Amino acid sequence: MFCKKCGKDVNDEAVVCVHCGCSLKEETSSSPQSTEGAGCFLSGLSFLIPLLGLILYLVWKDSKPQASKDAGKAALWGFIIGIIFAVIFPIIGVALLS
Repeated sequence: MFCKKCGKDVNDEAVVCVHCGCSLKEETSSSPQSTEGAGCFLSGLSFLIPLLGLILYLVWKDSKPQASKDAGKAALWGFIIGIIFAVIFPIIGVALLS
């Protein structure tokens, strides 16, 4: 096996390159888990503020496709439910006043 950073030959079972100290392990799923809570929070916020979801979708669509898709879906659902409430509540209000 070869080090990705310095290119020198290292032991196949090594975890760290003995020449440069670079980690030889593949990136695990620990980094997505650490940002998973933030992504869930931003998706929830996108539901409440659909414009934010649209912005996050456009910003993340190339770098974070799954987070982008989640924010876009949350924004769309937030927009649809907001429109439904904007139509239903006045109708209920008029019916109660009559």
